[in-house]
Amino acid sequence: MTWEYALIGLVVGLIIGALAMRFGNRKLRQQQVLQTELEKSKTELEEYRQELVSHFARSAELLDNMATDYRQLYQHMAKSSNNLLPDMPTQDNPFRYRLTEAEADNDQAPVEMPRDYSDSASGLLRGDRTRRN
Repeated sequence: MTWEYALIGLVVGLIIGALAMRFGNRKLRQQQVLQTELEKSKTELEEYRQELVSHFARSAELLDNMATDYRQLYQHMAKSSNNLLPDMPTQDNPFRYRLTEAEADNDQAPVEMPRDYSDSASGLLRGDRTRRN
């Protein structure tokens, strides 16, 4: 009978010790709190990323709409300026570049591109070289 009491005492002691270790360990509680905070931060980050993606998708859609409206306005102004001012020289017409449908669809408006070089030679390539000694 004494060995049965000893065995019951051992089992009860193990259960009490396990519970004491489980709930009494400060590091384990701290780890659980940090794990909870980590999960919360991950969730917030994912929500923020989704908001960011939807924001940029909407911004791209609005910019596309704005570009389309601008092209339509420019075509309207070019057509109107040609109809209302037929005698105006082409170089004086601020809407002299008329967008065709293909240009409007491909964003290929005729634009005079600035050059990154000058018409004449400069620096080492000038023709009038004079050597100084």
